[in-house]
Amino acid sequence: MLSRFPYSPPRLTSPPATARVSSSLPDPFDAVVFAGGGCRCFWQAGFWSTAHPLLGLRPKVVAGTSAGAAFACAAVTDRTLAVLADFKRRAAANERNFYLENRFAGSRVFPHEEIYRGAILASLHAAAFERLQAGPDLRVLIARPPRWLGPRTGLSAAVVAHLLDRRASRVHPRWGRRFGFRQEVITAQSCESVEELADLILQASCVPPIVPLYRRGESIVLDGGLIDNAPADIVGPAQSVLVLLSKRFPDHRMPRIQGRTYVGPSREIPILQWDYTSPELIQQTFDLGRRDGESFARETGRVSMLRTRRAAKLERSLVN
Repeated sequence: MLSRFPYSPPRLTSPPATARVSSSLPDPFDAVVFAGGGCRCFWQAGFWSTAHPLLGLRPKVVAGTSAGAAFACAAVTDRTLAVLADFKRRAAANERNFYLENRFAGSRVFPHEEIYRGAILASLHAAAFERLQAGPDLRVLIARPPRWLGPRTGLSAAVVAHLLDRRASRVHPRWGRRFGFRQEVITAQSCESVEELADLILQASCVPPIVPLYRRGESIVLDGGLIDNAPADIVGPAQSVLVLLSKRFPDHRMPRIQGRTYVGPSREIPILQWDYTSPELIQQTFDLGRRDGESFARETGRVSMLRTRRAAKLERSLVN
């Protein structure tokens, strides 16, 4: 599903295995945004694995929140396949998403934080962290509750805001800001270690009780998706922004904003957001992204070549 102002290209279809795009095309996007979405973001990883080399994507700015921030880091460090393999191994070893008996033993009921943090630390080794530091400006969005709310009331307000936005099915949520939640943007390059970066990503993904309630500085932080699950506004001035969603939206809900291209899955993603038990569904989600990425690259390549030909024809007519 595509939405590009001022026109909308055809719906994605499965491309042939021989899809190719000329490497001489100019850089099509100078900023890329990774929406949050938990395990649904494996679609983004698959999409990037094909669209990135086919289109020669070299964004100057990359932004993300929640799991989108984690996959943004994997994308700019060329670690998407490593993340896929590692997370599938961890999911295969995890039988359930909820262990009620752990409550009586004083252990965590949800296994997600341990798996999530472990996957980040395993995928971003020292060499990858160096690449990230030297790569494009990578911005991570986190949410702060209103100053007049305590941790419990702030969390309750976050739940209500999330439910209202979910009911409205918007790409860009509204209720978090209306309730007074504030945004904070932190660059991945400001992190001095992989461990500090893992903390930042988990803070941007903070959805209690699935993961603990985190603090950053003197106040709590929550999932940046409360402010904007597809945070395109934080990339700053950019001529062309590619926004990678993590779920399907009705066509009338897809934004039409000058300079932005919104891309979503061609069909419903098979895995649920917090399902950490199914390596098969993770692979299916990734494969869907690969097919959609090839299709998008082919369509974008055709449009770019058409524009190049028209520009050349216009230049010749002016010379003559």
